[in-house]
Amino acid sequence: MGVLVTHVHWDHVSGLDSLRVPVWINEAENRYGADDSHGRVFRAVSQGMEIREYAFDGPEYLGFPASFDFYGDGSVVVALAAGHTSGSVVVFVTLPTGKRYAFIGDLTWQMDGISRGAQRPWLMRRVADVDARTVRVGLQRSIALSRVLQVVPAHDVAAYDSIPLLPSRFPSVTL
Repeated sequence: MGVLVTHVHWDHVSGLDSLRVPVWINEAENRYGADDSHGRVFRAVSQGMEIREYAFDGPEYLGFPASFDFYGDGSVVVALAAGHTSGSVVVFVTLPTGKRYAFIGDLTWQMDGISRGAQRPWLMRRVADVDARTVRVGLQRSIALSRVLQVVPAHDVAAYDSIPLLPSRFPSVTL
């Protein structure tokens, strides 16, 4: 159990310190969080937490250059997207029903980025991305994948509507 982060920007990691579980992150993103000014909040909230690094030891996955199969069964596969941050990722989840999701972090902020192929405004790309060209490639891959699985941008609340709630048989977590 733990938290698997798509990237370490403040709006994705704020509150980690209220969870008492390991944080899963790849080496490039961990280094970005440690060194970049955009990692300041991550450094603060991850202080004293168990950080577990994973390596992209798997092949290209659905057009993304490298992957890590979290459980070894294809149910949760992390693919390197980079561009937004040095080690930003897309998390692919396959439910037992066969329904598939791609949690794309900030490759785009809203579903209109998928439906219209719209990138964020130039200034936001300049401020928020380490490599806007790589983000554009990841966005194009996500658009292509949206025909076969549910793409979920991190900042579009409506994109979460189709995700089923956990069954009540799962124990609640006491924090």
